[in-house]
Amino acid sequence: MRIVKEKEWKVLIELMKNSRQSDRQMAKIIGVSQPTVTRVRTRLERDGIIKEYTAIPDFLKLGYELMAITLIKLKKGLSAEQIKKAQELSYELAKKSPATGPLEVIMAERGEGIGYNGVFITYHRSYTSYSRFVRWLTRFEFFDVSAVDSFMIALGDRIRYFPLSLSNIARHLQQNQNRF
Repeated sequence: MRIVKEKEWKVLIELMKNSRQSDRQMAKIIGVSQPTVTRVRTRLERDGIIKEYTAIPDFLKLGYELMAITLIKLKKGLSAEQIKKAQELSYELAKKSPATGPLEVIMAERGEGIGYNGVFITYHRSYTSYSRFVRWLTRFEFFDVSAVDSFMIALGDRIRYFPLSLSNIARHLQQNQNRF
């Protein structure tokens, strides 16, 4: 694992706050020259520390009402072949499922916690869409579908405490930069 230098942290944090700002703008904020920012950004990209640039839409304005964090339990550990099959099935179903609509999965990962070893983060246009997603999970023979739990967030709720945002993550990194 490579150690990230102080200037690299600063450039990374500024890009997480606003990836559309120019190297010249970042240089003014950070207090270095524009060529320095360009070199640092290029190095962060080349080394894979910056994985991608993207826009994060307001999903409610796009017609999504719910965000769900769904925990699943695998019946048993998966072999490399089963993992590959699961990945292929996921992509295949996402492309060939016009009857159920888009699967709306933005993250699917393995992990451990509170008796579960898989997690999905999904966006849904309605509770019906979420129900279709849970039924979709039953297509995989290696999921123990009796062990599925979800936490749903109503995107239209007026009371928001601290929504997921790369800007919020950047502020956290900036405040804790010296601890890394």
